[in-house]
Amino acid sequence: MNHSAPRRVRVRAPELIGKGGWLNTGGEQYTLADLRGRVVILDFWTFCCINCLHVLDELRELEEKHRDTVVIIGVHSPKFVHEAEHQAVVDAVERYGVEHPVLDDPELATWKQYAVRAWPTLVVIDPEGYVVAQHAGEGHAHAIARLVAELEEEHAAKGTLRRGDGPYVAPEPSPTSLRFPGKALLLPSGTFLVSDTTRHQLVELAADGETVVRRIGSGARGFADGPADAAAFSEPQGLALLDEGAVVVADTVNHALRRLDPATGEVTTLAGTGRQWWQGSPTSGPAREVDLSSPWDVAVFGGRVWIAMAGVHQLWTYDPESASVEVAAGTTNEGLVDGPGAEAWFAQPSGLAVSTDGERLWLADSETSALRWVDRDGAVHTAVGTGLFDFGHRDGAAEQALLQHPLGVTALPDGSVAVSDTYNHALRRYDPATGEVSTLATDLREPSDAVLVGEDIVVVESARHRLTRLRLPEAAVQVASVAHRTQRAATEVAPGGLRLDVIFQAPAGQKLDTRYGPSTRLLVSSTPPELLLKGEGADTDLSRELELNPAVSEGVLHVSAMAASCDDDPANEYPACHVHQQDWGVPVRLTQGGAERLPLVLAGMDAE
Repeated sequence: MNHSAPRRVRVRAPELIGKGGWLNTGGEQYTLADLRGRVVILDFWTFCCINCLHVLDELRELEEKHRDTVVIIGVHSPKFVHEAEHQAVVDAVERYGVEHPVLDDPELATWKQYAVRAWPTLVVIDPEGYVVAQHAGEGHAHAIARLVAELEEEHAAKGTLRRGDGPYVAPEPSPTSLRFPGKALLLPSGTFLVSDTTRHQLVELAADGETVVRRIGSGARGFADGPADAAAFSEPQGLALLDEGAVVVADTVNHALRRLDPATGEVTTLAGTGRQWWQGSPTSGPAREVDLSSPWDVAVFGGRVWIAMAGVHQLWTYDPESASVEVAAGTTNEGLVDGPGAEAWFAQPSGLAVSTDGERLWLADSETSALRWVDRDGAVHTAVGTGLFDFGHRDGAAEQALLQHPLGVTALPDGSVAVSDTYNHALRRYDPATGEVSTLATDLREPSDAVLVGEDIVVVESARHRLTRLRLPEAAVQVASVAHRTQRAATEVAPGGLRLDVIFQAPAGQKLDTRYGPSTRLLVSSTPPELLLKGEGADTDLSRELELNPAVSEGVLHVSAMAASCDDDPANEYPACHVHQQDWGVPVRLTQGGAERLPLVLAGMDAE
């Protein structure tokens, strides 16, 4: 026996249960017993969540390096009603290039068994079927890689490690011209440029919206400049026309802005390093030297390129004259707060469009299911939407209308705006003159963008892999109103005092980074605001005493935590440092006799 192996507190892993069944397994159904002998990593995710998409990308290298010993299983745990539809999960698995088995768990059965509280959460199970680590949030791939190496060595010595091919079976490719297109742009020539997201290309279509004129990009995931057939993208999304006729591209998973010369097909990089922005990184400077984070859309407003920086819940700008970038609005906190740009909160801004009079920048704020706008002074306003947990399909006065995870906005000639209401499969319209929301079209499949062509509007039907042309109707379509609230089991807590503890243990071989001051941050707020009598706001301590209002029966505690750790080796002059961060929305119900302590795990490594 290898007595040098670390001692770990081990808990038998609960079984994997999901009413939707298994994907990416060739039809096979699996139990944990079938995976015995392998290191299993459960990735609790939902496809609306940008942090979950970041984790998918973080795990790709680990997945490739340890294919014979590690099995990653995505446990899809929906937030929105649409995400509980099985076909939507099937689409998302292909859309985001998931190359491991996925368990579709629409009723959150496995989520509850593992006591998960946040998207994303990673759970590591050793080859003998015991849970040995759990991590909430993104940025943990390095720690998990270290743990995997330890588990491989330990269980190889014990004879409990089983090597070989994993259960992943790639689905058959589909021969459509587009595959999960994201955004579209009408070029001056009358053709359409479309971001063919899943195939990592841009596609130019003829004026009919169907005939392929040319493809730009090699079609392989990568980050390379060059001519049309050699350039490489990674899940490109937003497109905007610059004054000189070039196109700026939001190259989302490369965390970059690219420039396309339509005349030559040449692709160059305007902004970004290819690395993801983390807390503490520069937020302004030369564009090619500053990290970005999942830019999802772009629009030219006030002489600058505005960037919907979905990965950090902000709006940034790129200045073509100085070739520089800077934050324009947002604090990186996730939520819905209006006001001056420096104080506003967003939640995965995903669509941008400039109003026809040039006075407003319309914004689809997807995770708050909101339509918002920025004025010429940079202040942020909300037209439709209330927050992170309320959504649905309801027309009428803007203050009570509901959307469901919209990804696109399109300015209309009369000053109104069309909203690609993605998870409602609808095109909606908001009229600032009347303050009314109506429905323009239904039975679209995950519309993610739309462009005007004369009296028609051409919609990107992402999950139908096509552009669909509609005539703008004089009267809106009437649909029955539906309202939803995110369904997760509420935590019963006692009214009055509640101790909040965010549990963080630096990964093995690392320590908290205190070289430049406090290495931790905790931000707390609530919905409704009156739920919290004490404890709201930001501080550096990861524990806090809250006071809950006994007059409020239920609500949501919003908790955002961050911790920075670096390699613990005094001899290393340049230690590698990592930021661990996570946002929780914890539904609570105030009950006499309820819990007086709320623990949340930011990062938990094996216990010694």
